[in-house]
Amino acid sequence: MGSEIRRITGLIPARYASTRFPGKALVPLLGKPMIQHTYERSVRARCLTDLYVVTDDRRIADAVRGFGGEPIMTSRDHPSGTDRLAEAVRGLDSDVIVNIQGDEPLITPEAIETVVRPLVDDPEVPMTTLAHRITRPEDLLNPHMGKVVFDGQGLALYFSRSPLPWPGEHPDGEYLREHRYYNTVGLYGYRRDFLLTFAELEPTPLERIERLEQLRALENGYRIAVKPTGYAPLGVDVPGDLEKAERRLAAEEGPS
Repeated sequence: MGSEIRRITGLIPARYASTRFPGKALVPLLGKPMIQHTYERSVRARCLTDLYVVTDDRRIADAVRGFGGEPIMTSRDHPSGTDRLAEAVRGLDSDVIVNIQGDEPLITPEAIETVVRPLVDDPEVPMTTLAHRITRPEDLLNPHMGKVVFDGQGLALYFSRSPLPWPGEHPDGEYLREHRYYNTVGLYGYRRDFLLTFAELEPTPLERIERLEQLRALENGYRIAVKPTGYAPLGVDVPGDLEKAERRLAAEEGPS
């Protein structure tokens, strides 16, 4: 992975007190807690030196130990997942940190390897993320799906919950086949030192408006490398997402 990068650590933040879906990390999907699916898929990424679940809840920590994973306990008082990761990172000797969302049970090893690659290839890149092409008008208009635009070098220009760029009044499937629109994927890579710096920065005006932490980096002048991916994210945000997640898991893995 390059002489400058010695250790690449995957961190999966998972808290119990989710606002929209409390306890979702432990909800069963095909007979396993959701966090176990995320962990078992992530641990297959060849680029990772080690992998931990970062949590503030003993129930999640116990479940992680039960399936052979290793938890890191953090304070309950963090305002964001980034702050939780920063606490965990202070105790780790790592060069690169990969933030893998605990509510992405369909994450692929290939997606993790893709988000790490720019940090290995370019020592000037402090942060990376992935983008998946939007093909359905309802996804383009969904404010729960973050959108991203990036330049010809693959560096982020802006993130938004609104359609980005503006597609006109009534975008349809044909329009999206002709024009490239991307939603963000809940997967981020950081250089360790940058993550600690980022967590110390105050929330910025655009971040507050859009409710997207990535904008804090852009507003402070930091670059974010964006890599397109074929991985179609399916975050479990509310109970209604469980059925869709189970269908895709069953199609990809079959019943356990």
